[in-house]
Amino acid sequence: MKNNIITISREYGSGGRCIGEEVAKRLGIAYYDKVILEEVAKETGFDKEFVEKKAEYSPFKSAFAYAFVGRDTNGVSVDDYLFTVQRKIILECAEKGPCVIVGRCADDILSDRDDCLNIFIHGNLDAKIKRIMARHDVTEKEAAKMMREIDKKRSINYKYHTEKVWGQANNYDMSLNSSRLGEEKCIELIMQLYNS
Repeated sequence: MKNNIITISREYGSGGRCIGEEVAKRLGIAYYDKVILEEVAKETGFDKEFVEKKAEYSPFKSAFAYAFVGRDTNGVSVDDYLFTVQRKIILECAEKGPCVIVGRCADDILSDRDDCLNIFIHGNLDAKIKRIMARHDVTEKEAAKMMREIDKKRSINYKYHTEKVWGQANNYDMSLNSSRLGEEKCIELIMQLYNS
């Protein structure tokens, strides 16, 4: 079956978001990233910044901490509720037609579909730190700290919602090192696989 949907999971600083956006642009298909957050905020009534903090990043230092969050009488926490709405929106995006979806456990949410191409973008430590420094105008030490914290929060969030290990090869169809290959080669490889 033809690939219609590309999901991109990525390490912080790897350029995965830029790669995904460029792939969508060149293929002439929809691109979903921040728009998912806007839709979740609209549907739930929560502030967009609040949704952004909760939707992809765990607010906790371990998955175990989720056991202690406040829940309603049905046992549903705010995190669970936001993920349910986010899941629904991602499924709706996929139903609309060919697209690229960045992050937000989309690879797992769409795992029942056989027209999905799941990509993981990672990179070398030094290259990611340099990218973060340039993008956010921070010191090397600050960039390294940001990278560690954000990737840890993504990993915990992914584990909690999917029961899988974030970044593990068997969750994806292809894993690309953007530092070694360069963004352009990553884009070309994803497009080749999508069109094959």
